[in-house]
Amino acid sequence: MHLNQTMITLIDILYLLTVVSIVVVVITENRNPIKTVAWVLAVLFLPVIGIIWYAVFGQEATRKHRISRRMYSKLKKRPLDEMETQVELNYPPEYANLIHLLRRMDYNPLLGGNQVEFFTHAREKFDRLLSDIDLARKHIHLEYYVLNDDEIGKRLQQALIRKAHEGVEVRIIYDSFGSRKTGKAYFEAFRMAGIEVEPFLKVTLPFLTSRLNYRTHRKIIVIDGEIGYLGGMNIADRYLDGLEWGPWRDTHARIRGKGVQGLQSVFLIDWFFVSQTLITSRNYFPLLDNYGNSLMQIVNSGPLENELLHGIMQAIYGAEKSIFIQTPYFLPPESMADALQAAAIRGVDVRLMLSRRSDVPLVQLASYSFIEQMLQAGVKVYLYREGFLHSKLMIFDGSLTLIGSANLDTRSLEQNFEIEAFIYDKEVAFRALEIFAGDQRSCDVVSLKEWKKRPLTRRFLESLLRLFAPLL
Repeated sequence: MHLNQTMITLIDILYLLTVVSIVVVVITENRNPIKTVAWVLAVLFLPVIGIIWYAVFGQEATRKHRISRRMYSKLKKRPLDEMETQVELNYPPEYANLIHLLRRMDYNPLLGGNQVEFFTHAREKFDRLLSDIDLARKHIHLEYYVLNDDEIGKRLQQALIRKAHEGVEVRIIYDSFGSRKTGKAYFEAFRMAGIEVEPFLKVTLPFLTSRLNYRTHRKIIVIDGEIGYLGGMNIADRYLDGLEWGPWRDTHARIRGKGVQGLQSVFLIDWFFVSQTLITSRNYFPLLDNYGNSLMQIVNSGPLENELLHGIMQAIYGAEKSIFIQTPYFLPPESMADALQAAAIRGVDVRLMLSRRSDVPLVQLASYSFIEQMLQAGVKVYLYREGFLHSKLMIFDGSLTLIGSANLDTRSLEQNFEIEAFIYDKEVAFRALEIFAGDQRSCDVVSLKEWKKRPLTRRFLESLLRLFAPLL
């Protein structure tokens, strides 16, 4: 009995020392104060679970040891140097500050002559993608967070293997965590066909604690350096078939033109990280005709750079008429939440569209904690009721459109590797607004009076989860 009591006391002391050690480490790392407080609360008030959570998601080893800022900058600039000399393009003067900001932060050139096509149904996107793959002549580069071995995954696999047998170069990056349910045989079939396949920061049990953060959340396809895809749709049947409780509503874009060179550059940087093979040949950056009138900057983000966050903030600050946002997860940094409220207060028509029901209920509850303050500032909030709204689309003043892989949450804006197109074109913005308006007809408008009637227990739970928003 005495021995058991001694063991229990030793375990208690060991646990206390572990908690204190983690708290000291988190504080001394000088992270974002909000994130620091969130981790301290998690470790102190979630016994055992908080420690496990920190061990899996909280450590900064990947940032420190896997990624060199100097190497990143070198890789970002070198592939784009292979492009033709950039000519000065006439851009809307109202976006001069934003364009210069993105240029100076991370060598994001303004790329012209683009044609942009939107897809709001996965079947249309996949049919068009498979058609483009079938016409590929030189190379196909693909990077996805989720690459499943289900029906659409196998159709894609067959198409890529067929092109590899025809002599087309094919390279694939898949996120090791996002694609964790995909069998090894699926990727081995690519390799047997001569296709180069690499996981992004491979997750295996011995290295679990240092690699679950900093996932590639990008959805990139580049075909012959001329056609590119980006947006919210991964390679999985759920984008076609929906969830058990409703359809999946998403938005993706097809780009043809010089904007694809920005996608190519990002892919080749990631290819260097996963394979240690540096590819900068001009063959991957061909001379391109003008296919349309759209100007764009391709902006990527990750744990080393915050240009996406800064770019969105600049767009919010510069908006004079309207800001329309669709996002599946709304856990913005406080600075962004404040900026949206300030925009609404100064008279900008700010509209925020979220999904009434989510695939991640805890994140949705935390998202709901922001709604009351948005409504009080005059932001119009819409809840999509016809399934799950996973679209990541923003339109500013009817002339700037943002589309890509990023959600408006801390994980997307600070930890994940994301990619976004900033498109300066009124015609493209008009089509994006048509998408927004169509979805708005499938939404319930949230009124401040009704929102305040939610049960007190529900409101408390939302506020409690918001404390952990930087960690979700």
